[in-house]
Amino acid sequence: MSNHPNIILFITDQQRSDTISALGAPWMRTPTLDRLVAEGAAFTHCFTTSPICVGARASLFSGCFPHMLNVYRNFDQWEPSWVRWLTEAGYHCASIGKMHINPYDAKGGFHQRFPVENKDRALFLEEPERAIYDEWDKALNAHGVIKPSRYTRFANNPEGFRHALGAFVWDLPEALHSDNFIGDTALWWLEQRRAVHPLFLHIGFCGPHPPYDPVQRYLDLYDNIAIPVPEVADHDLRGQTPALHALRETMEIGNFDSVAWRSGASKKDLLRLRRHYAANITMIDEKIGEILEVLDRRGYLRDAVVIFTSDHGDNLGEHRHIQKHNMYEGAVRVPLIITSPGRIAEGRTIDQFVQWIDIAPTILDCAGVTVPENWESRSLWPLIEDNGNSLVERDAVYAELARDHIQRDAELMVMRRDRKWKVVFYLGQSCGELYDLESDSGEANNLWESPQHREVRDELVGKVLRWQIQGTLRSRSQARASPQQPMIIP
Repeated sequence: MSNHPNIILFITDQQRSDTISALGAPWMRTPTLDRLVAEGAAFTHCFTTSPICVGARASLFSGCFPHMLNVYRNFDQWEPSWVRWLTEAGYHCASIGKMHINPYDAKGGFHQRFPVENKDRALFLEEPERAIYDEWDKALNAHGVIKPSRYTRFANNPEGFRHALGAFVWDLPEALHSDNFIGDTALWWLEQRRAVHPLFLHIGFCGPHPPYDPVQRYLDLYDNIAIPVPEVADHDLRGQTPALHALRETMEIGNFDSVAWRSGASKKDLLRLRRHYAANITMIDEKIGEILEVLDRRGYLRDAVVIFTSDHGDNLGEHRHIQKHNMYEGAVRVPLIITSPGRIAEGRTIDQFVQWIDIAPTILDCAGVTVPENWESRSLWPLIEDNGNSLVERDAVYAELARDHIQRDAELMVMRRDRKWKVVFYLGQSCGELYDLESDSGEANNLWESPQHREVRDELVGKVLRWQIQGTLRSRSQARASPQQPMIIP
């Protein structure tokens, strides 16, 4: 094994943690991900830093929480920081698919980028000052195909659009589906490349982010499959904050990403939605398998670290919410699998708390690049090598979300979650969220107003504020320091 293994990073968009068969979701059809679980280390308690794309991705590719970057919203500008350090360490860096850099077509330190953004976005209508035509747009145009979006779907079938909840069948050629297109572009690129330098390859799939639009043959795999569908109690709704009620209403009005949401959707409708979501994941799983086969045949996997993860989750009707923009488990807990024959023993399941940004120093360790001292992220290699048995884990994980065009009511929400408690602090508001996860794993009983829990609530809020202040001081200290290049370890 070399000190510069090939590093392959797969990131899906909006995939919940409970979507891999080998990790406790027997209704899922994920043979490729199941194989990765069997071959490497699976982290069962990985939490994103933000339940939206840019907040999460900016933090991962910068190694810091959103408040250290001042990047909270999907429209905030950012570019990766540490990818260029890999180039300086001798890596060839390529990105294929969704990255969600702002501006979308920035290189971000990569030698090559083939950007593909969200499935549903008609950027020339919604964001004309930022609009670009990405690789998928060009391919669709070359085939004379108009990109499906909320505008085309509504115009063609307004009644069907209102009842679909964002779940559609992809009825255009299979190869033109965004996830197939991204995967096939990666296959083509790998077949064409002649390796000289070690490779850092990021492949970002657009799914299972809505619209939930699998090809029919993948949806057929879920016929008569009993996927769990949430029951939402009245006391769950009563305990939700004004910001959460406003978020649900915004989703019902906005039709974001082709989802004409109905918070009162029936169990039958939610089951249909969840089958489409699962089928989209199975599509991606198959494409990842094809990519791994080519990587193996071309010799990349002889010395490689393969990472699979997702930027955030999706509520899928839990708490009568759809998509993300809140701090429920379905939105903030994500899958994370790392494999590397010869470096990682097979079949490890690690239950320790980790943050999504911990992937960054883990990658830098692989490449022999030192990790900046001001990062709150931690390399996962000690946990992997120890199997999470004796090392002290994080006492808590955090996530942050600011006001944007969808989550409009709260100026800032900060989540702190430990083994027993989850608290969500709302800046400038008297309301908030507090859940005893030992007795209420479904987060249905908000104890924020409970007199019996006021002391623990105030103690946890104090920990949130101290954490944010410490992070702000750390970022200011780094800003005052003279810029230094990271040290490359020979």
